[in-house]
Amino acid sequence: ILKSASPRHVQAGEFYFFQDDSIEYLYLLITGRVKLTQNDSNGEQVIMQIIGPYTLFGAVALTDLKSYPVCAMAAEDCLALIWHRDSLKEFIKQYPTLALNGMQLLAHHAQEVQERFKQLATQRVERRLASTLLRLANQTGRKTDEGVLIDMPITRQDLAEMSGTTLFTVSRLLKQWEEQQLVLSRREKVIICYPHGLVCIAEDI
Repeated sequence: ILKSASPRHVQAGEFYFFQDDSIEYLYLLITGRVKLTQNDSNGEQVIMQIIGPYTLFGAVALTDLKSYPVCAMAAEDCLALIWHRDSLKEFIKQYPTLALNGMQLLAHHAQEVQERFKQLATQRVERRLASTLLRLANQTGRKTDEGVLIDMPITRQDLAEMSGTTLFTVSRLLKQWEEQQLVLSRREKVIICYPHGLVCIAEDI
């Protein structure tokens, strides 16, 4: 299966695919970070997920859907391995476990979307932002002398979209949390200095 893959390099700011493009490939990210975003009818963008190396995306290629439900933009220079969906269908006939793994992956994505919808419907913005930072730290975190660095460029607008709030609110909360020595916020960079403090906010302790 691995030998049948083709490499695809994409530079930062370019796209692997756009929302509503016809589905052709399944992707496995090898290096870099990819933002999966969705646009509504008014052109507003929401960041659904930011993924790192050794993560599958475009998994809808395993289904009968006709188009991608999200955009996949390279947040950094990226390398991915790709498989055409026709090849995947042949592999699934040979190895049914692939279909089961694909179902588990899609179920996990659906669970994440449901959890975010619940947060938007029931949680205060402070909890949503804290949960977003902790999720990013879990996905990309790297320990430094100052704390846990979210190891990818992340803007306050990105955090606003992921938390379902406004740029002004994110800026206000990050400033407040800096004064409390919970985080350090710089241009396109966030360091979590006291993770337990954010956990207490996220879980409303």
